[in-house]
Amino acid sequence: MPVRFAIHIKSSKPQVSADIPDDSLYSLEGTNGASVILIHGLTGSPREMGFLARSLHKNGFSVLSPRLANHGEPIQKLRDTTWQQCYQSVKDALSTLALGANPRQGPVFVAGLSIGALFGLMLALDYPERISGVCCLSPILFYDGWNAPKWRYWLPLAYYTPLKNYFYFKEEPPYGIKNEAIRRLINQHYADKKLEDNINAYEQGYPFYPLTLLYQHHLLVKYLKKRLHLIKTPVQMIQAHHDDMSSPKNSQYIYDRIRSAKKEIFLLYNSYHVVCADQERMTVLTEMQHFFNQILEGSSRA
Repeated sequence: MPVRFAIHIKSSKPQVSADIPDDSLYSLEGTNGASVILIHGLTGSPREMGFLARSLHKNGFSVLSPRLANHGEPIQKLRDTTWQQCYQSVKDALSTLALGANPRQGPVFVAGLSIGALFGLMLALDYPERISGVCCLSPILFYDGWNAPKWRYWLPLAYYTPLKNYFYFKEEPPYGIKNEAIRRLINQHYADKKLEDNINAYEQGYPFYPLTLLYQHHLLVKYLKKRLHLIKTPVQMIQAHHDDMSSPKNSQYIYDRIRSAKKEIFLLYNSYHVVCADQERMTVLTEMQHFFNQILEGSSRA
């Protein structure tokens, strides 16, 4: 996770909302009566869950992949987003399944990437009667991957000063991706981008991370850690052994503290952090579906 820093002084100009295209591609009606909510990562977009969305839909699942709050908007607007606002986007997706134009009352599963995995656990915590199972893809409670920068230890000092409102960092290769062809495509899009550049973040995500969002992630982790022992919903963790951002210790931490009767960790050995788009994405799909189907079969026999 090599990075370059950037500084941006807040502007007094009003923030102009981006023209974000309709996300209907990520709301797909299935045939097996079960639904999956797919949650993208911080500064990402629903597109990073696209392979899973299309594949799960082909296999009968209804799929809904919400866009987290202010993702796709100008980065100065994203900077001021709270974790509660992002989580509300996920809760709204759950409400849509039950109360939308095509209500779906069957089993609901959740799969999230990185911070999206934490929002999945939050749904299991707040709606245990509604969520049938959670798949955590590369859950990130702490940055301890092999490529995590040394300066991360100093972040808590910045969190509690006004500096967090002005600092951004720009991620550089490997971008959480081991596949070299995909990594080159990402690099072509991100390499020369500057903070003030207008890019189609609604589709590609952001090359820059506001420090304020890392602070919000810190607050979410602090909140969730105290409540992991209350989770009894089936939980699966899928993580790369060589995750460049968060080591498998993150999955083990969750596994050791939740009280789910059904829980498992599945490790990948040819991927980095973004496992849903990397070299073993088909394995991720297979293991996730197997986990969900086991729960469905168990429910049908109950």
